[in-house]
Amino acid sequence: MAAGAGGPVRGVRGGARPGEDAVAELTAFARDRSLGASQVTAVGAFSQAVVGWFDRQARDYRHIPVREQCEVLSLLGDIAVADDGPTPHLHAVLGLSDGSTRGGHLLSGRVWPTLEVVVRDSPAELAKTHRPDLGLALIDPG
Repeated sequence: MAAGAGGPVRGVRGGARPGEDAVAELTAFARDRSLGASQVTAVGAFSQAVVGWFDRQARDYRHIPVREQCEVLSLLGDIAVADDGPTPHLHAVLGLSDGSTRGGHLLSGRVWPTLEVVVRDSPAELAKTHRPDLGLALIDPG
């Protein structure tokens, strides 16, 4: 992911390139820069994607595959520090060719032709704590 920088609340602008997996690229980007309390927004398109819906009973995400070109109508999320380092938590709404949408937790998204990403990092740090009772790592409100 290419990037530029700015301001006191560090604004990082970048884009994922065709064929890259948006989640993997954003994770690598966050870890390379040691981001710890960031907001993420993006628009663009995917050639295919998988979003998830969290099943409370199973304590896992149900995969909702999108097997066609789709517009990233909205991608919002945060980056917080988890046990394995900075980790994005992303939600997306994807527009399909018939005008319908799919949305949920973004598990993967193959970029095509671009994904325009804005990351706003603050000097604070958000820590995620694994909650075995929920099956999720959540930001510690602490």
